[in-house]
Amino acid sequence: MDLGDILSKEQIVTDLRATTRWEAIDELIGNLVSTGKIKPEHQDAIAAVVKKRETSMSTGIGFGIGIPHASTDLIYEVVGALGRSRKGVNFDSLDNQPVNLVMLFLVPQGQFQKHLHTLANIAKLLHKAEFRSALEQSPDADAMLRIIRDQGKR
Repeated sequence: MDLGDILSKEQIVTDLRATTRWEAIDELIGNLVSTGKIKPEHQDAIAAVVKKRETSMSTGIGFGIGIPHASTDLIYEVVGALGRSRKGVNFDSLDNQPVNLVMLFLVPQGQFQKHLHTLANIAKLLHKAEFRSALEQSPDADAMLRIIRDQGKR
C-alpha cells in the first residue's frame, strides 16, 4: 500500500492550522470526514483511537515528520490524509523539532501486516530529504500529489 494509493488531492491539507499534534490529528480526521472517507458519527471514536496510540509514544519520528496512525473497525480500507504546516507543529518528536509534514493513516482492525507495510512505506518515503523538500515547496495539493505518485513509481 503506497502513499499515492491512499491519497487524493482532497486529502492533502496544504496549510495546516494546527499548532499541536492533537490539533493536527483533529484537523486531518476532520478532512477524512469532509472527503467522505470516514463517517461523521465515527469522527470522535476514531480521533480517540489515534490519540490513544499517540499518547503511548509520539509518532513524530524526526526530520519534521509525524505519522499518527491507528487500527479501527470503523473503516474497511486504508485511508489517510496529509497535512503540511509551514510554521511547524509541536509534535513532541524524537528530535524535539517541529513537524512540517503530518501523514495520518488508518488501517482496518486486524490487518496488522498491512498496517506495518503501510507505515514502513510512508516512513521510507518521508525519510528522503529531497522528497520532503519537494512537498514542502509545492504550490498546491495537485503538485504535492504528483510528487507523491512519481516517487511511488521509483
